[in-house]
Amino acid sequence: MEHKPGSPDKGTAFSVSATLQCGTKLLDLSAPVVMGILNVTPDSFYDGGNYKDADNLLRKAGKLVKEGAAIIDIGAVSTRPGAAEVSEDEEKSRLFPVIEALIEEFPDAIISVDTFRAGIARECSQMGAGIINDISGGQFDAGMFEMIGKQDAAYVLMHIKGKPETMQENPVYDYVTKEIYNYFSELLEKRGLSGKRNIILDPGFGFGKSVSDNYRLLNDLNIFRDFGYPVLAGISRKSMINKVLGTKPDQALNGTSVLNTIALLNGAGILRVHDVKEAMEAIKLVGALKQSGLNT
Repeated sequence: MEHKPGSPDKGTAFSVSATLQCGTKLLDLSAPVVMGILNVTPDSFYDGGNYKDADNLLRKAGKLVKEGAAIIDIGAVSTRPGAAEVSEDEEKSRLFPVIEALIEEFPDAIISVDTFRAGIARECSQMGAGIINDISGGQFDAGMFEMIGKQDAAYVLMHIKGKPETMQENPVYDYVTKEIYNYFSELLEKRGLSGKRNIILDPGFGFGKSVSDNYRLLNDLNIFRDFGYPVLAGISRKSMINKVLGTKPDQALNGTSVLNTIALLNGAGILRVHDVKEAMEAIKLVGALKQSGLNT
């Protein structure tokens, strides 16, 4: 690790001029972008069941795009702590009609699919999804890395400790940042991903981490840019906010904006959020700070 853990340098993702291939589209990452969350699950921790109806889904997606989301991330399986597994057939029945509708309705948006199943990821890529967002880092389906290596879709490589059903029971690390850094290093170098350039790294806030682990990762976020890939921060309305403030997810917008701002200052290139407008405002304000020359 080139940086001292806990002391990230002051460079931010605004200094990185790059594009990322996402299927047939290119994502401009010269400044951070927003990934808007569109859940089609009945049991998501925040908005489960709100967008099962096709018209509601399209209205929600339209709002995400209008407010500035470059990416729409569709999730058909809840990954909240304690969530039960969903069958492959059920996941397909939830995902595929939504992907088709979004690609037709919002042709300029990049569609991301939140799945850990290689077969579903392949079919979604062939349908036009530009990003595969795999919460398992290839751990839940042995065919994921081979499949993603053959696709033009970008791949979100996330860290998780355990499975959603049990991941928050008692997560323990000697040093969380070092362990996740080594996890990324091993997968990128030894599991066939080293030749794939369109990768996004996600340290997995809330996925098998204590509250203190999450804040250590947020403080150290810049370290993961050592690998040369954009870093995604998925903090929106999570328990790392609510356990500190004593809030519930529907009260956590202010806390989300604060932590997203810190993530941007510490190198995040993509913010995965429920609330696009507020995330875009954070990006603009941190951009103004960078341009002023004060953030040096």
